[in-house]
Amino acid sequence: MELRDLPRVDTLADRLTANGLTRLVATTVARQVIADARTAIQAGGDADPESDAARIAHQLHGTRPTRMVNATGVLLHTNLGRAPMARRAAEDAQDLLTDYGNVEFDIRTGRRGRRAGYARYLLTVVTGAEAAIIFNNNAAALLVALAAIAGDGNAVVSRGEEIEIGGSFRLPELMAASGANLVEVGTTNRTRLTDYERVANEASAFLKVHPSNYRLEGFAESVSYADLAALANRTGVPLIADVGSGLLDANVPWVPGSPPTWLAAEPGVRQTLQDGADVVLFSGDKLLGGPQAGIAVGRSDLITLMAQHPLARAVRIDGATHAALAATLELYADDRGGEIPFWAMASLDYDSLERRHNHLLEALGGRGEVIVGESLPGAGSVPGETIPSPNLRLAGKADELWERLLSATPPVLARRREGELILDLRTVDPADDSLLARILS
Repeated sequence: MELRDLPRVDTLADRLTANGLTRLVATTVARQVIADARTAIQAGGDADPESDAARIAHQLHGTRPTRMVNATGVLLHTNLGRAPMARRAAEDAQDLLTDYGNVEFDIRTGRRGRRAGYARYLLTVVTGAEAAIIFNNNAAALLVALAAIAGDGNAVVSRGEEIEIGGSFRLPELMAASGANLVEVGTTNRTRLTDYERVANEASAFLKVHPSNYRLEGFAESVSYADLAALANRTGVPLIADVGSGLLDANVPWVPGSPPTWLAAEPGVRQTLQDGADVVLFSGDKLLGGPQAGIAVGRSDLITLMAQHPLARAVRIDGATHAALAATLELYADDRGGEIPFWAMASLDYDSLERRHNHLLEALGGRGEVIVGESLPGAGSVPGETIPSPNLRLAGKADELWERLLSATPPVLARRREGELILDLRTVDPADDSLLARILS
């Protein structure tokens, strides 16, 4: 290509705009690729600004927020936004996003009110806690809890609970950011109550973290919430319990029958409080099934300390999140927790799912096979546990099919396993079955 062959900026921008880019973005991309092409040609090289512009536009389209069909069978898929919210919660959030609302206004008095006051009250109702406070995620809740309760003193934690989760988030680094001094006790696989007792006189807080994305088996030992809470009570050292996933009640009263076996090792917020923990922390967008949030419930004096800490304002939630969380908690308080999408998906029976998979297979002309498989709770919840579920194994080249599904409208994310492409309809809204069949066809 010669310099005289370079396209005009407005001409190239017009083509990009026709393919979905906004005018300003299209113009910016066009200027960038034409300038790069001019530099390459002047240096004696070749250039193709049209292809470069198309490539950048494709990359931008791939990062623009868009709805996806989750056919992976991972209920809480972190890369797809974790828990889908109940429609009622989303509608309440929309009202606060598209209009004004009582974010910090008390309608009764006509004066400034407490942010998220209603959701905080609901949290005390559904967990039995004295008080509650809400932040923008669970890492923020832990950061404020350590800063406000442990301060610049010693925060004692088992070596086996110094977790690292997605995004290279490491507990020791967060503790350092809070200003608290990390004191490790026990070993990676075994920590006993006596390990905590040895340092109790120098401790400002005990921290117990549920290993939400891994589990130790075999030659392993840890201290229960109840035993550590008893020590905390005897010594006057507050116990902060990070249970992570947000299972409100280990009895799961909103699911018919006995609690699911895959939840057997998951601590409930209500039970952890009953065991004597002073503050319990958990996420809003995991097993709770609500919006992204970090929630702290427990003793009113400690929750007040957290609320008064300067960090609390920096990581507070907005009005729309409050509305969505409140609507989610109302469903639990109204004995309707089973309607929350996560629990509705997790509770689907095998036979009805198998029928849906077979119908999809018929729509594809039999190009695949329905097999016995499993779904995953996901998002670092109940590590190692699965939910029995039928799967659809598609015939064809797995990698090619996977990429073509991602290029569909809306994009479909399937699961690749050992050279096979697997679809799991547990995480697909039944209303989308026909859409999925059309995309696959």
